Amino acid sequence: MKRATRLVNFDSFCQNKDTDSPHTINPPIYRGSTVLFKNFADFTLATSGKHQGITYGTDRMPTQRAFEEAVRELEGGALTRAFQSGISAIINTFLAFTSSGDHILVCDNAYGPTVRYCTHILEKFNIQTTFIPPAAGKDIHEFLQDNTKLIFLESPGSNTFEIQDIPAITSLATTREIVTVLDNTWATPLYLDPFALGINISIQSATKYLIGHSDILMGTVTTDEKHADILQEYYRTTETYAPEEDCYTALRGLRTLPLRLGQHERSALEIARWLESLPQVGDVIHPALPSHPQHRIWQRDFTGSSGLFAFTFAEEQPSEKLAAFIDSLQLFGIGYSWGGFRSLITAARYNRSQASEYAGKTVIRLNIGLEDPADIMNDLKSSFESMA
Repeated sequence: MKRATRLVNFDSFCQNKDTDSPHTINPPIYRGSTVLFKNFADFTLATSGKHQGITYGTDRMPTQRAFEEAVRELEGGALTRAFQSGISAIINTFLAFTSSGDHILVCDNAYGPTVRYCTHILEKFNIQTTFIPPAAGKDIHEFLQDNTKLIFLESPGSNTFEIQDIPAITSLATTREIVTVLDNTWATPLYLDPFALGINISIQSATKYLIGHSDILMGTVTTDEKHADILQEYYRTTETYAPEEDCYTALRGLRTLPLRLGQHERSALEIARWLESLPQVGDVIHPALPSHPQHRIWQRDFTGSSGLFAFTFAEEQPSEKLAAFIDSLQLFGIGYSWGGFRSLITAARYNRSQASEYAGKTVIRLNIGLEDPADIMNDLKSSFESMA
């Protein structure tokens, strides 16, 4: 059965068909802190940590469990847990799988808050971070230390879109029992299978494509079998949980992911190819374009692309012209995040610890939404003209 069909027909375990309760397509929302036990024997089991059911409001209520199971099935992993945002999922992965005195590697093109957490927080707990080239592969061995315990990848990075050679990295990491983590938000499990490439832990900022409507913050962490118990024990101990209403909305968005992502992909590629033809444009940074530096790796590892990419100007523009270009756009909102139905734009220069071909250049990042691509191109064309 195809993934799209499984997502549409995913049936929440929390709906018991043997009861008189109505069986709805979407699961009900449960609100509560106290969960009543059937008898004292069940309460005793819960006290000893052996009860199989839900024991308290922080113990993952049914709608959260339904959402987690849907993501786990989509990912093809052993265990999925939901967190209250994408960065929360990343932070808690670091905390669950590292200890004081450890050393970790993080790709240099990672999400900005990921980098800040490593440099501002992890260092306070004696966990040292080395940032590796954003297109790292087998050369990663140059950065390994005896106490390296975790490698964090983001492929492609969500601003400058470099791709790491994941199989080369995981092959080396496996021989040294180093945990490998991938932020796979750009491709989603539909277009990249991290576990098939040797990754141990896959992270999604569900805020983006999984939910798709720019109205909920959510993150997920999915592990392979080997690391499932560590995440489960950490999650249970910290009593982390995601709100029921948010999980309900996230599960609803998940049903339409294949349709939405397919439209994002088609529109973004059409617009990216058009931008390549414009004299005002320098680099169009889209992994699915043959001009992308790691396009061959994208062809090998990915089965599709999403709606997020970037470009630079042929000539660096002064701030007033850049502002004129962005402010004259009618269909693009100016704001952070991506993956939603509306097109968004950001612009920034990225200062990295590793050398980058985009150093000193303004990178214009486009989240291509679900508008008609012809309208988006007309909007961009008008803004190029207004900048002139």
